[in-house]
Amino acid sequence: MAEFWPVTDVLAYLAGSWRVERTVRDLVSGAAGSFSGTTVFEALGEGEAGLLHHESGTFVWEGVARPAERTLRFLPGDGPGRADVRFSDGRPFHDLDLTSGRHIADHPCAADLYRGEFTVSDADHWRTVWRVGGPAKDLVLTTDYTRDDEQDGGRDYAGTG
Repeated sequence: MAEFWPVTDVLAYLAGSWRVERTVRDLVSGAAGSFSGTTVFEALGEGEAGLLHHESGTFVWEGVARPAERTLRFLPGDGPGRADVRFSDGRPFHDLDLTSGRHIADHPCAADLYRGEFTVSDADHWRTVWRVGGPAKDLVLTTDYTRDDEQDGGRDYAGTG
C-alpha cells in the first residue's frame, strides 16, 4: 500500500466540507493549544475558477477558548493536480501540488519562515504540518482533515487518486 495517495485533480478533491482537528505547540515555552471546527471549500463567485476555503471553529490556548476563522482562495495552478493558494485579499500564500500525494511549501513572513508539509492518505483524509521558525515564532501546527460525509451527501470523487 502506498504511503501517500496521489491526487489528479486537487480542486475536485478538496471541494466540500471537512472536519478539522489541529494541535499547536510552542517549542520554546512548551505551551500547547488546539483548534476544532470545519473547513468548507466552495466555488468562487460566478465566472471565477477555483475554490473559497473558509475555516471556522474554536481555538483553545492556555485554557481559554475563543472563536477562530480564516478564509483562503485556492486557484487553479499549472495543471489539475496543482493549486495556487492565496490569502483572502489575494496576496500569495503558497503553491500546492498533490499529484504525488505529498507536497512541501514555504511561505516567508517577515523574518519567520513557514514550511508546510501536505500529505494525502486517501479520498477522505489529508494532513498539513506547518513548522514556523524565526525570531518571532517557534511553532508546530498539525492539522488533520476528515471529509464530512454528512455535509457532502455522498459526492462522487472520480478523477482523484
